[in-house]
Amino acid sequence: MKAILVLQDGSYFIGKSFGSKGEGFGEVVFNTCMTGYQEIRTDPSYNGQIVTMTYPLIGNYGFNDIDNESIKPHVEGFIVKESCDDPSNWRCIMGAEEYLIKHGIVGIKDIDTRALTKHIRSFGSMFGIISTECFDIHKQINNIKEKVLVKRELVKEVSTKKMYKIEGKGKKVAVIDFGIKENILRNLKNRDCDIYVFPSDSSAEEILSIKPDGILLSNGPGDPKDLTDALENIKKIIGKKPIMGICLGHQLLGSSLGGKTYKLKFGHHGGNHPVKDLITGRIYITSQNHRYALEESISNEVEITHINVNDGTIEGFRHKKYPILSIQYHPEAAPGPQDSAYVFDEFIQMMEVQLNA
Repeated sequence: MKAILVLQDGSYFIGKSFGSKGEGFGEVVFNTCMTGYQEIRTDPSYNGQIVTMTYPLIGNYGFNDIDNESIKPHVEGFIVKESCDDPSNWRCIMGAEEYLIKHGIVGIKDIDTRALTKHIRSFGSMFGIISTECFDIHKQINNIKEKVLVKRELVKEVSTKKMYKIEGKGKKVAVIDFGIKENILRNLKNRDCDIYVFPSDSSAEEILSIKPDGILLSNGPGDPKDLTDALENIKKIIGKKPIMGICLGHQLLGSSLGGKTYKLKFGHHGGNHPVKDLITGRIYITSQNHRYALEESISNEVEITHINVNDGTIEGFRHKKYPILSIQYHPEAAPGPQDSAYVFDEFIQMMEVQLNA
């Protein structure tokens, strides 16, 4: 069956449908990973987005029940050059098309994903529709204009609705769930943390009531400027407990300290982004998924610790006075090397120092 991708600026690509039939609407972004497509689809940070994979062949090792980053996929659509119809892996339980159909995700294949990626790099990420039903370009452009006006609460859609606990004998960590990936919780669990996961709209009083040893602000989708209540709550906990921010949590933490965020032209989405540690001079290959970044002028009390080698954007900072560390990239992800997992150890150490102070 034929399918079409129509972009906000009137550009369109015609290919073949794979996955669910119908229409999928979202912001079209590209991801440069060669593997990890299951983790990408189930990453809550992709809520509201249609993902284009730049690697030409996707699905060759299939899908399983182990590699999910949340309980379900969150992408609004999926775009590939070629979908593997005959996956091979001992853990595989289904192929790419079956997976998309199972979860009601519209996909399109056999389009020039390189041309699409170059278009997004030139003109920026933009909204689009994948459809197997309507091939009228002008009608779809109007549909996009109408859908863009509908404001979604992307974080609330993916955040837990009530607090839950993951038992551990170590440090008590309060996690604010803005769209957390399972591997962040796995990293804390592997360090024997006693984990309390709170909804994104939890008050500072609720979070501090459990007397945590530290607080982690998770990743998540959307614009940090939309989360005004969360920003106010974060301001109330600064200086009271050690805090670690990841991705959206990093942006919110920086904003609460007086910084400002801005939207990147096409974002950082992939498992091969080089990040430089300004303290040690070491380069890390990191996994990233974000559309927004912090401006350089955060606060005189903040020390920038990491930058993106590609474009110089802020990738990490520490507070000079309070026990706060924050990173833009994903230390829990493993795009081959697992160098960045040390950040969780630094968070544990920061809590130990605070307890012994």
